[in-house]
Amino acid sequence: MRLGVLDVGSNTVHLLVVDAHEGAPPVPMAADKSVLRLMRYITPEGAINDEGVAAVLSAVHHAADVAQQHDVDELLPFATSALRDATNGPELLDRIERETGVALQVLSGEDEARLTFLAVRRWYGWSAGNILLFDIGGGSLEIAAGGSEFPDVALSLPLGAGRSTIGFLHHDPPLPEEVSALRKHAASVLRDAVGAFAHLPPPHHIVGSSKAIRSLARLAGTTSDGVGAADRLRLGRTELEDWVPRLARIPAEARPALPGITADRTFQIVAGGIVLGAAMAAFGAAELEVSPWALREGVILRYLDRLR
Repeated sequence: MRLGVLDVGSNTVHLLVVDAHEGAPPVPMAADKSVLRLMRYITPEGAINDEGVAAVLSAVHHAADVAQQHDVDELLPFATSALRDATNGPELLDRIERETGVALQVLSGEDEARLTFLAVRRWYGWSAGNILLFDIGGGSLEIAAGGSEFPDVALSLPLGAGRSTIGFLHHDPPLPEEVSALRKHAASVLRDAVGAFAHLPPPHHIVGSSKAIRSLARLAGTTSDGVGAADRLRLGRTELEDWVPRLARIPAEARPALPGITADRTFQIVAGGIVLGAAMAAFGAAELEVSPWALREGVILRYLDRLR
């Protein structure tokens, strides 16, 4: 079966086409991505403005055309924080379906965390034991933990890299006081969240997923031999906290010259690093491993599970 997963997120509209069948991992066959950075189109009233609406419609229409070109048997379209939280989100979802034929399923923040956790669990297997997961999107930070396929606790916090950039880092490069204000805000939000996990046993394995975390790990992390052909990518908190102040002194247009920093993430990578550092500190995580699988793979796996 050829599946298409269409992820309408806060930063990108991303289509992943995979060949999938029971008893085997989904094999990527094609991908297409439109960079939107939707958080910059949010009005003071919380709506996506006309320019942002046009950008979303164009990107979804293009992705649907690409899916058709690749003979996708089933399209699994979903939306996350930006459309979920926008005051005109329901109207925009109706318009997307009317004009493109794509009916987006809006995931709650907890759904995002649970599906990402499912993907991470399948990637690492039962031998990973209790997993603690961090996933930083454009609009929200998901945290989940547990010892089963689905987490015992799953939270979504308004600490996404794009949201944090728009809310706190108003200059390019950001001013030191802006960086400090975001760090204090993130620590405060996370301090309140940690209590929800207090009854759980300590994690055996701490994992990060999402493009922002992968970018930071490629910049500041290390690799080691994996079980199979791929290397394992790790990121230590000390190395992360050493790099974030340096990133914050570099203009956004110059950051893609650094290892791992891509043009589509350069504007929000500083905020992502600040939030990740605060999350690791709040949970006492000295190091994490980066999962190649995340939310899109979780959506695919859930779909295949339901077919069975």
